[in-house]
Amino acid sequence: MAKKARQRISYVLELDHSSSGGHRLGVNGLAVDRDNAILYSGGRDGVICAWDLNLDLKTHSDRESARDVKPQPTTKFRASTQAHTHWVNDIALAANNTALVSASSDLTVKVWRPEHGDTEPHTIGQHADYVKCVATPASADWVASGGLDRKIYLWDLNGKGKSLEIDVRGDDVSEKASVYAMSVGRNILASGGPESIVRLWDPKSGKRITKLVGHTDNIRAILMNEVGDTVMTASSDQTVKVWSVTAGRCMYTLTMHNDSVWSLFSEDPELDVFYSSDRSGLIVKTDVRGTIEMDEGLSVAVAQEHDGVSKVVACGDYIWTATSSSSINRWTNVETGPNVQLPEPFGRLRAGSSFSRSRKSSTTSADGLGKKEIPAKSILRMSNTAAFPPELTDSSESNLTLGLPSRKGSELLVDPIVPIIEPIHHLPEETIEGQNGLVKHKLLNDRRRVLTLDTAGDVLLWDLIRCEVIRRFGKKHLEDVEPEVNTLEAVAPWCSIDTSSGNLTVVLEPFNCFDAEMYADELILAEPVDFREDQRINLGRWILRYLFAKLIDEEIKRDEAHRQKLNEGVEKRLAVRRLNPPTSITIPASNVQGWQASDSPVTTPRANGANYPMTPGLAIGIATPAPNLLAVSENTATPTSPLDKPSAQPIRSSGEDYFSSGISSADAPAKAATTPAAVDQTAAKEETPKSPVEAKDKDVAKSPSTPFGKKFRMGMSFGTKKLGRSASTSIEKPTVTEEKPEENKSESSSNHEKEIDDNFRGVIQKIHNEYEKQLLDSPDNLIETRITPALPIDAPVLKLPSGTKVIIQEETSGGSANLYRGTVLTVGADADIIEEKAPTWLGEVLLTNTIPQKEPVKVSFVLHPWKDSLPSIATTDGNNRLNANRMLRVKKILAYVAERIDPQAEEPEPEALKPEEYLELYCNDQLLPNTMSLATLRAHIWKGSSDVVLYYKANGRKEIPKELPQPTLDDPVVSDPGGQPAPPPIATVG
Repeated sequence: MAKKARQRISYVLELDHSSSGGHRLGVNGLAVDRDNAILYSGGRDGVICAWDLNLDLKTHSDRESARDVKPQPTTKFRASTQAHTHWVNDIALAANNTALVSASSDLTVKVWRPEHGDTEPHTIGQHADYVKCVATPASADWVASGGLDRKIYLWDLNGKGKSLEIDVRGDDVSEKASVYAMSVGRNILASGGPESIVRLWDPKSGKRITKLVGHTDNIRAILMNEVGDTVMTASSDQTVKVWSVTAGRCMYTLTMHNDSVWSLFSEDPELDVFYSSDRSGLIVKTDVRGTIEMDEGLSVAVAQEHDGVSKVVACGDYIWTATSSSSINRWTNVETGPNVQLPEPFGRLRAGSSFSRSRKSSTTSADGLGKKEIPAKSILRMSNTAAFPPELTDSSESNLTLGLPSRKGSELLVDPIVPIIEPIHHLPEETIEGQNGLVKHKLLNDRRRVLTLDTAGDVLLWDLIRCEVIRRFGKKHLEDVEPEVNTLEAVAPWCSIDTSSGNLTVVLEPFNCFDAEMYADELILAEPVDFREDQRINLGRWILRYLFAKLIDEEIKRDEAHRQKLNEGVEKRLAVRRLNPPTSITIPASNVQGWQASDSPVTTPRANGANYPMTPGLAIGIATPAPNLLAVSENTATPTSPLDKPSAQPIRSSGEDYFSSGISSADAPAKAATTPAAVDQTAAKEETPKSPVEAKDKDVAKSPSTPFGKKFRMGMSFGTKKLGRSASTSIEKPTVTEEKPEENKSESSSNHEKEIDDNFRGVIQKIHNEYEKQLLDSPDNLIETRITPALPIDAPVLKLPSGTKVIIQEETSGGSANLYRGTVLTVGADADIIEEKAPTWLGEVLLTNTIPQKEPVKVSFVLHPWKDSLPSIATTDGNNRLNANRMLRVKKILAYVAERIDPQAEEPEPEALKPEEYLELYCNDQLLPNTMSLATLRAHIWKGSSDVVLYYKANGRKEIPKELPQPTLDDPVVSDPGGQPAPPPIATVG
């Protein structure tokens, strides 16, 4: 069975809506519906917009004064859809303008039918890499798409899938065979790309007809005439070439552009009138009607954009251009027909050329546009050999000299005179305004906040957990703002940020999205929560809990309905039993501890603990370390070796903390949630025989009799060179204990012989199987829910903006493909889709509060007294090298030091100073804040990979003896002469 592709979760933060509709980033695609006067646009933000032009595109008007008077804007926003999660690279109208097809860098080809009531586009095809172009015949029911995967696909517009696949590489196996441009005729399909070759294909069979060689750079646009015997191509080599399909060669090379030509457009069936645009922003209209030789036509610089024009379209009296700006400009078209007025020298020259001969009747959109004379500086030479217009000896001359010999293409001008081109229009007739999108970002050190820069130059500060803007800085440089808001922190990477679509997208990968934590006392909450001391919040679990809050609610409702059906049978059996009481009563035997044996199987995964009815109060109580719950060995270190060892509790195998119960307590709910064994089950296991590894660890463990030792008894391990073997043993131990629940689960599954789906629904199936197993084992007990999502103490309540988008993606060879897209409001209604598409790990996190187990990252450090002003805590052999969880705070290190050099009484006085109040910790001569973590200390203070060197000193608020108290032989923490540790005392969880 093939390995399932890795899936990830993304969420998109909602941007401010400064206007109704419009793009946030540059526009790549344009298409005009002439009959309905609708303009469609596709942008780099993944959005497709529809605009009501409110113009008559079917007839031509007399617009004599159009260049002098700026008309009022007429375009109105009509509709938009977030069609894609990456750039829209191309769009095309299909099926007689009833469908709009889009190609995107998110690897999909989609069709949108807004006039049929579609609010969302439908995916009709998918590539293995970016999809760069789409093309379709006017009335066909299929569309062709080409992409960077070097493939051309033909897709059925009605969703029947792929009808044809063409491998562009063919026998050449070219690495540059990506498809950047495409055009489709009646019986021929043309494609081009970085290999600079135009390839012609049969769209019915997929066979290659021929190839056209001549360009020297990437082919960016292709047009084909209606008959299919002429192909026009635009290239980054600054030329437009016209090819004869029958002759199989280039007929004309047009050089009216001085930069890479990016776009071509024509509505003329014979391509006699066409529009082109280039990287410099120049928009050119070329008219070759009535000429014998193509380069005798008229080429006019219509307008000049500020940025490169990625798409140009024309209809009626208007031209629309798309650039890297989020706005779309509309320009007044220019008349180039028989009645065009040219400067006198140009007119005489054209009168003597073949242009004056009989011309075709003009019925295209080019005519009827005003009678103003076209300026001489707006007329372009179509080719290096063209006689019209003549080359100028001086670009500033007003009187043009005719009849100068033309320069051959192979000759170089010794003193070239670059003509000054002045486009006819300097300002657009109308600008369809876009919105501001994000173009740059900086993830801050706390990895919970992000600075962004938008297209308007405004800097915003975002909270990734609350999914909102928390501060605005106006128009500033992002680099200038960063020092103001950045903090001295080092947090594990848990997400990645993407602003390529103009939005702030946060990507969560299963391998690291649960690695980052923050301390609960750093939170600012609207409603206070009674957190445990030094409790930590897992950032990945926190945000996922509320991104899918509606889904969790829906699954709880479904689970309640399912259990209600099961419990109806139980209640019926109990009712029958009450009517027929038994003649004898069996007294059940109690276990060693005097507790009733649980009816729930020990191997059942329970997120917050146990076999008791699940109520919020009890769940919180179990998630919080409570006294008198269970007894565990302290496993703390002796004075000879002041290095703590992890306890033998299987539920604390990973993510252990190594100093105090405070930090250990922060993981308590997470560990209870992430381990199939429940807390009360762990108590039962205290009476079961230990494995050899567990027994060895328990025998070797030692505890000091001081109160500090009891305080730091859970998961406190310091690795040393002397006890390196013990440290490695403690790492192996959880592996043994954690495999048992997995074995039991698989055994349970095999007993029922039920297949579990490898998706979100599989988690629900496991829960249902447990219900059925409980009915078999304890048919008289009512089924209690096993859906135990994270409670507010682990994931404080968040109220996310309703427009926050949620996306489930799957890795592919060329990137990632969307499996699901919704919002935080729709995930509940889309439960069936999510159950099928979402990964198993997401279901475990949301429904059972289970996160993947990982070994904690530790930081090694060395503790010295400052200038020997206090006793040393080194072992008898002088070793003082320690290690601890990277999240350990400075105040816990000081507490550890205080335990060794200033032991307290069993019950310290209420007003006694805390260790952090009379001790200080230094690194590189810097006083460390009590809340700084080891990770932050190492990254920003120590700044090295070797062991961190720390110095502790007293601040004078309390007298501390300069010599350690000498232990007596009666002290239970003293090692015996044989080196065997004494049995540890029992301490309760406090």
